[in-house]
Amino acid sequence: MLVRQDGSKLEIEDSAAPIHDREGRVTGAVIVFHDATRSQVMWERMAYLAQHDALTGLPNRALLTERLSRAIGLARRHRHLVALLYLDLDAFKPINDSLGHALGDSLLKAVAGRLQDCMRDIDTVCRQGGDEFVILLAEIRQPEDATRVAEKLLAVLSRPYRIHGHALLITLSIGISLYPDDADDVDTLMHNADMAMYHTKRNGRNGHQCFTAEMNTLPIQRRRIDPSLHRPRQPSQFVFDF
Repeated sequence: MLVRQDGSKLEIEDSAAPIHDREGRVTGAVIVFHDATRSQVMWERMAYLAQHDALTGLPNRALLTERLSRAIGLARRHRHLVALLYLDLDAFKPINDSLGHALGDSLLKAVAGRLQDCMRDIDTVCRQGGDEFVILLAEIRQPEDATRVAEKLLAVLSRPYRIHGHALLITLSIGISLYPDDADDVDTLMHNADMAMYHTKRNGRNGHQCFTAEMNTLPIQRRRIDPSLHRPRQPSQFVFDF
């Protein structure tokens, strides 16, 4: 690292090679300095993208898993609860297909912004992929705290989105699982929250459900959902021009 006259620092990479005379004796050296600032910026960008969603900037599944594991460890020591909320946007696919992926991407970013605005600093909002998001409530006192957050999200995200000349209306289906009530490891908590979300889908969407053990006994695996839940609705049901 070099320090400029103004005190700013410059990251450098250097390499050296010896200079030999005709008898093979070392008489000097060539030292080359290379500005490594761009390489450092690129490395930092790659490290960021490894843990964040490129579209929304939210933590991705890898970073969520790390934070959830840490939250479980702290909850085990301090005897508090951890909640996982699995969110799926209702009828996002027909919006994306009918109005274009650019609008769909803008809608996902707007949703991500609203979700972040609803959360505490200690919580994590993750984009799981597609139109699915996961929220980690790192420390809550009782199960009702998680349901109150879910109800707040349903209210906040139901307000119209004005994007690309359209006013869009969209709702959420939310599933909730708790540590230690429903599971004591990362994968099972994720599975249970996902399962609860799909029960919300099956029971009419635009709501939330907490995981129960009975859900694992019902034939509602991810790819066995009633096909009617994925049938596109007419654009007039979710969008109008303004």
